[in-house]
Amino acid sequence: MTRMKAEPVVHIDDERFRVTEWRFATGAETGWHIHGHDYVIVPLTDGKLGLEGPDGAQSQAALTQGVPYSRRTGVAHNVINAGDAPLAFLEVEVVEAGDLAARRLAVLDRFLAAWNARDVGALMDCMAENCAFHGSAGPDAEGRKHVGRDAVRAAYAALFDAFPKAAWTKGRHVVTGDTGLSSWRFVGTTAAGQQIEVDGCDIFAFSGELIALKDSYRKARG
Repeated sequence: MTRMKAEPVVHIDDERFRVTEWRFATGAETGWHIHGHDYVIVPLTDGKLGLEGPDGAQSQAALTQGVPYSRRTGVAHNVINAGDAPLAFLEVEVVEAGDLAARRLAVLDRFLAAWNARDVGALMDCMAENCAFHGSAGPDAEGRKHVGRDAVRAAYAALFDAFPKAAWTKGRHVVTGDTGLSSWRFVGTTAAGQQIEVDGCDIFAFSGELIALKDSYRKARG
């Protein structure tokens, strides 16, 4: 059976949000689609949705005018007006969040690669203009804080001097909102020849797509 197509009306489409009003005649469908961004649905009418999944599963969901709900990126379905009256809802897609998160993940990939390349310039290219580094080692809490590009650059260079041979392995990154998390295993040799292997993580705060704060933690060595 061929269904009518729901009518999309785009109200906002900019670098941050895409807001689309979907208008469904009785029995109309959106057609098969995969959501590429997190989104919020705001029903403009009461109604009943029929949902068809990629595995052929079918379900229904009730809409209540003015009562929103949210879904994550990756939802795949066909949406059908399964009620006996026309219905409409607003779909608000968070375009910037998905794109910005991807760019921030790319920065963390470059950042880890720069550590392993022992490239201080490349590290600083990943840092925001007003940046800070809170190290996991130092004489005291204040001594582990390095604020401003010059101080951060010097602290990074000092780490390379302290460990002529070093590698940051098993790196994994997660970004949510303005916060990033990287876990890693550090394997290094000090200038005195001491072998060190320790697991740790960095918590990042972002300014735009660049790192404003690197806050480093590592497990105590036994």
